[in-house]
Amino acid sequence: MIVLAHVSDIHIDSEERSVARATQVFDYLNGLPGPLDAILVTGDLADHGLAEEYEKVAKLFSNSPTLLHCPGNHDSRGPYREVLLGEATAETPINQVHRVSGAVFAMCDSSIPGRPDGYLADETLTWLESVLVDAGDAPVFVCFHHPPVALHAHFIDSIRQTGEDRLAALISRYPNVVGILCGHAHTGAATTFAGLPLLVAPGVVSTVMLPCETEEIADLDLPPSIAFHVLDDDRRLTTHYRVVSPRL
Repeated sequence: MIVLAHVSDIHIDSEERSVARATQVFDYLNGLPGPLDAILVTGDLADHGLAEEYEKVAKLFSNSPTLLHCPGNHDSRGPYREVLLGEATAETPINQVHRVSGAVFAMCDSSIPGRPDGYLADETLTWLESVLVDAGDAPVFVCFHHPPVALHAHFIDSIRQTGEDRLAALISRYPNVVGILCGHAHTGAATTFAGLPLLVAPGVVSTVMLPCETEEIADLDLPPSIAFHVLDDDRRLTTHYRVVSPRL
């Protein structure tokens, strides 16, 4: 069995609020009495893509031993690479693969520099196929920031990932893919994509509301939320969503 914590959209900026909310989440996760195989953060780590924001992100991540992340539309590839990965500045997609507890995590870059919507570049899809081939029989999680389907939250749907037919055609050829994990929506959601579970992490910095709930796009006062994903020995994927409220 593999147990994952899934966090997204911490949007660290110069204000204390974003840091406090993210710290609340990571303190909760790092204080759990039971083990986690990994913590995944699916994008929008920084709010403006600044080096000083990534310095704060690095500090937040420093106490979590197995932490995997990918960029979102608010991130900037150059500072992201320099501060979080210790790499030279480059504008090519930031794609990373990790093996954790017998599973493979393909952390894909769905960002388009300078734009809020998402797209998996051809080079990212080529890279992803090589990951799927190399994984053999191991279960694979495909992870990125932008949802590749409409979630019926109007603002988010207008800036979702496009070109998704290419991704669907690719992963449909590899039965070892067990789920797709993403963020961007600032609301916990569960649906399907290419016949597989598509699981969206809630937002840490804010919660996007549905049209039936309010005319406002987002609620800044609701507490941050996260997801726990459990992959059992039969490769059945179960998700639990949690609100992380301050401890009294």
